[in-house]
Amino acid sequence: MDEPPLTSLSVTHISYDASDPVAYLCAWLALAPQILCVVYTTLIWSSREIEVFLMFAGQMGCEGLNFLLKRMIRGERPPRIKAKGYGMPSSHAQFLAFFSVYLSLFLLFRHSPHPSNTHTPTTVNERLLLAAWSCIFAATVCASRVYLQYHTVNQVLVGCFVGALTAIAWFGVTTIARRYGWIQWALESREMMLLRVRDLVVEEDLAESGWERWKNVSQRRHLDLINRTSAKTKQR
Repeated sequence: MDEPPLTSLSVTHISYDASDPVAYLCAWLALAPQILCVVYTTLIWSSREIEVFLMFAGQMGCEGLNFLLKRMIRGERPPRIKAKGYGMPSSHAQFLAFFSVYLSLFLLFRHSPHPSNTHTPTTVNERLLLAAWSCIFAATVCASRVYLQYHTVNQVLVGCFVGALTAIAWFGVTTIARRYGWIQWALESREMMLLRVRDLVVEEDLAESGWERWKNVSQRRHLDLINRTSAKTKQR
């Protein structure tokens, strides 16, 4: 009895010219969507922020749209690379375009952190710089797909257009949901409360969440330590 043929899991399988250092860097850049998915999952689990979940939901919706478009258009990849699947539009370009555009919209139009006793929030210029960095990173990943010849320029440009358009549309949907109180209604549901889902990152930096409370706890512990040390000294 013949054994069934084996196939490879091609999620991280990248073909590149080993003698070309630029191609080597591009091969690593091809892992950007997988890395960002890990970042999404980590932030959702650690911060329980509804905004992160909304962004990730839109990101997955964008991926589903790419899956449908590829099977509708059936555009072939460049002939040099024998990669599986269709090439139009580029899923990498669409993924990174959604990520960078949605993040930029959030930083510039929704995120308005307030100062606290222990933290000065990021300024508009700093948020603008972060948004620009995300767009540059997305453009670099898109260029790497053309350099490795996994996609044509047109496939990458269409992917960027669809990803950016999807990000703008999803940002609009979430803005309406916030304006009409649907997000707050969802947060007050029993399931969301059990999962400890919150909505703080709109008004404070993610790194600041819980920091001021920790500083108060730390100061109390420090005072308790001083009091215990003083008590032991007096007993002697």
